[in-house]
Amino acid sequence: MATATVVEADPSTTEGCAAMSDAQNIGWNESQLRKYSFQTKPIPRLSHTDPRAEMLINNEEPVVLTDTNLVYPALKWDIQYLQENIGNGDFSVYTAENHKFLYYDEKKMANVENFMPKSRRMEMKFPEFVDKMHETEEAEGEERVYLQQTLNDTVGRKIVVDFLGFNWNWINKQQAKRNWGQLTSNLLLIGMEGNVTPAHYDEQQNFFAQIKGHKRCILFHPDQFECLYPYPVHHPCDRQSQVDFDNPDYERFPNFRNLVGYETVVGPGDVLYIPMYWWHHIESLLDGGETITVNFWYKGALTPKRIEYPLRAHQKVAIMRNIEKMLGEALGDPREVGPLLNLMRRGRYDQGSS
Repeated sequence: MATATVVEADPSTTEGCAAMSDAQNIGWNESQLRKYSFQTKPIPRLSHTDPRAEMLINNEEPVVLTDTNLVYPALKWDIQYLQENIGNGDFSVYTAENHKFLYYDEKKMANVENFMPKSRRMEMKFPEFVDKMHETEEAEGEERVYLQQTLNDTVGRKIVVDFLGFNWNWINKQQAKRNWGQLTSNLLLIGMEGNVTPAHYDEQQNFFAQIKGHKRCILFHPDQFECLYPYPVHHPCDRQSQVDFDNPDYERFPNFRNLVGYETVVGPGDVLYIPMYWWHHIESLLDGGETITVNFWYKGALTPKRIEYPLRAHQKVAIMRNIEKMLGEALGDPREVGPLLNLMRRGRYDQGSS
C-alpha cells in the first residue's frame, strides 16, 4: 500500500477512478475516463503560492499547480499555429495499432529474442504528421499517432519567442531551492483522443504542463513497484509495467490486485509535478480531441554524503536497478540475471525461513 502523505483534496476513495472535485471537472466528464480495477485517490490541486504545495514538492509528492503561468505564452498553440510557425525540421512521430504507446529502447532490442515493438517511430515534417493524424481520425480505428519532440533550435522564431516567455523565473527557483540537477529536456507532446502511455517510471522529476485539451494522469508511489511488475533492466521496455491495465493477468501478476494510485485530469494551464521514480500512466480523454503538452525534465539532486536509513522507496528501486545492471555486466549475458537471482532467493529468503 502507498505510504505517501499526499494532502487530500477530497478524502474519498473510489474503485476505478478518482473522486474529482466539481471545480476540476471543467471541459470533460467521467464518461471520458477508462475504467480500471484498482483504487485511486485525487491528487491535490493547489495554487503555487499555497504552503501545502511547497510542502508536497519538498516531500517529493505529486501536486497540480493551477496558476504558475509556466507556459502562458503557449496557451495559444493549436495545430494550425504550430503548423504555421514550428519550422521545417524533422519530428519524431510514433504510431501504435492499439492506441497504446509502449516506448522501447532500440539499443536493447538485441537482448530479447524476437522482440516486437508495440509502437513504431518515424521521422516526418510537421505537416506530414498533421496529415497522418487526420487520416487516422477519419479511419475511426484503433491506430493512433503521437508526436514527441525536444524543443530545440530547429523550431521557428515565433515558437522560440513563446518558449523564452515561459515563467522561467518560477521554475528556476524550484530547481535552485531543491538543488536539482540540470534541465535535461523540454519535450513537446501532441496526441489524439484516446492515446495511452502505459505506466512507467523515470529517474528524473518532471513538470508536466498542459497546453491544449485534457489528460488523465494516474501516478503510483515508488513503493508500488512489486504491484506493477516492471520489465527487467536489460529489456527494451525497461521502466514500464508488464501489466495490461485493461485486462490484468492476476495469475502472472497477483500483486496488481493491491495496487493503489493517485489521479487527476490536467487541463490547459495546469502543471503537474511528477517526482522521481513515481510511476505515471497518461491518457488523452475519450472523445477529447487533440492534446498538446510540454514536459520539463530535471535530473535529481546529488546523492547526499550522509545516507539516512531506513532507505526510502525510490532509493530501493535505484539499488535494485543497479544490482541488475552490475550482474548483467558481470555475467556477460543479461538473460542470466533472472535465473541467478531466483537461485539465490529460492529456499533461502522465502517467507517463514530462518
